[in-house]
Amino acid sequence: MRVFIRLSMLCLTLLLSPSPGFAQVDTFEFDSPEQQQRFRKISDELRCPMCQNTSLSGSSGGVAEDLRREIHRMIIEGMTDQEIEQFMFERYGDFIFYKPRLTAETIFLWFGPILFLLVGAIAGFAVWRRARTTSGGGTSSLNTDEAARLKKLLNN
Repeated sequence: MRVFIRLSMLCLTLLLSPSPGFAQVDTFEFDSPEQQQRFRKISDELRCPMCQNTSLSGSSGGVAEDLRREIHRMIIEGMTDQEIEQFMFERYGDFIFYKPRLTAETIFLWFGPILFLLVGAIAGFAVWRRARTTSGGGTSSLNTDEAARLKKLLNN
């Protein structure tokens, strides 16, 4: 009986889970294979504003569908890749790009990880150096008064 329940639950899970087979497929017609390649390239490089970590080509969200239609329209109208990217930037900002442009606003985004790595390395080196100098100071010898006090304490 348990096997039947587990098998039923597995089948139900598989039926209810989203699968790529059920995803909507956009069919766009292009004048040339070059236009189709441009469309794929652009929609792979742009992020879906709704899904946040999915490209436009990999998202089934409504916003992604609208943006794919918009990209198709602009390619058919003869706009360049830079013009399309500029249009998307003006509409959604740097968030739309997987690789944001290097500007004054995004400088920390690009070089922040390197800065944190350098600060961590400097802090680690300082801790290591301090630990090394304090452990080296423990080998100093005692003067005669300190040795006598130590002997007296150990004998008690």
